[in-house]
Amino acid sequence: MQVVGESEDGLETVKKVAKLQPDVVVMDIAMPLLNGLEATRQIRRDFPQVKVLILTMHDNEEYIRQVLAAGALGYVLKDAAARDLLGAIRTVNQGEAVLSPAITRLVIEDYLRWGDIRPEDTTDGLTAREREVLQLIAEGYTNKEIAGIMSLSVKTVQSHRTNLMNKLDLHDRGELIKYAIQKKIIDIN
Repeated sequence: MQVVGESEDGLETVKKVAKLQPDVVVMDIAMPLLNGLEATRQIRRDFPQVKVLILTMHDNEEYIRQVLAAGALGYVLKDAAARDLLGAIRTVNQGEAVLSPAITRLVIEDYLRWGDIRPEDTTDGLTAREREVLQLIAEGYTNKEIAGIMSLSVKTVQSHRTNLMNKLDLHDRGELIKYAIQKKIIDIN
């Protein structure tokens, strides 16, 4: 097993996956610029051969549902022992699913409670680009900063923001931020 790259945020992770083509990506959900959920969606869409293992402190049922639906094969809590993490990476690399024991319990309880583990559409028909813009707005970046981060024009960012507000029937930046928090697009902890 060899580590071929590290990244500080979700955007960098997706770029490094494109460049390095790793077998397995291990990442957190709570990452700046592009959260782990959206990064997982993009990686699985653009590089279906790359497997994703989420390593996080979040044992929230909503996160689990969303990340598994996005295509992650594994969900391991950060308090797992090193040997358990290595085993999880090997399991995911084989194309098999793996969950921390505490997560398995939550998934089973959720299934028994609802009888279905399919996630609801938590983004109300937003495009991947709109979700990225929404996360950056909620993280406090200005339109100009978002344009620089995403290599877009300020006008395009403004257009995405307008589309977000129209699709979600929201009227200002504060409502966008509140929506992002409620839908767990950003983590306020």
